[in-house]
Amino acid sequence: MITRHRRAAALAARAALALLLLAPAGLIPAAQAATRVAVFDFELLDTSTEADIRGPKPEEAKRLALISQDLRQRLAQAGYTVVDLAPQAARLDKASPLRNCNGCELAIARDLGADIEVIGLVQKVSNLILNINFQVRDVSDGRVLRAASADIRNNTDEAWLRGISYLVRNRLLDPPMTGKGAP
Repeated sequence: MITRHRRAAALAARAALALLLLAPAGLIPAAQAATRVAVFDFELLDTSTEADIRGPKPEEAKRLALISQDLRQRLAQAGYTVVDLAPQAARLDKASPLRNCNGCELAIARDLGADIEVIGLVQKVSNLILNINFQVRDVSDGRVLRAASADIRNNTDEAWLRGISYLVRNRLLDPPMTGKGAP
């Protein structure tokens, strides 16, 4: 019994050594790079007319940043490489709101080296009814890979985060994306 374990350990050690020697020589293909994704900040479309009366709410701007960051973290945890948008900040500011720029964000995502992009919109119907929407597109040709929407009831951090959690778990990553959309 001990001899069998020693032989197995010796074989495993030789196999590991062979991998170490062959990989740098290019004889074993390197692991495929993770899919690079540009996650643009969520935007708010307030159709409630509440902003017309009282102006935009600072807490909603904070929630947009909160769900944008949460989505980036969830994608990174799922194996995607989330690209930094900072190098294109000036172009993003000029193009804002992205929902009105007729796909101009595709060129920005392409210039950032992304394979896919995620754009999102929160539509505020009233102070208690909101829709969180996202769209995933292939950066090379603009083809929509995924799109979904979730209605939430309550204008709180918790409700917005639950909406994003639902969308990621049940619409964005399930079923798993394939091809360019796969990590």
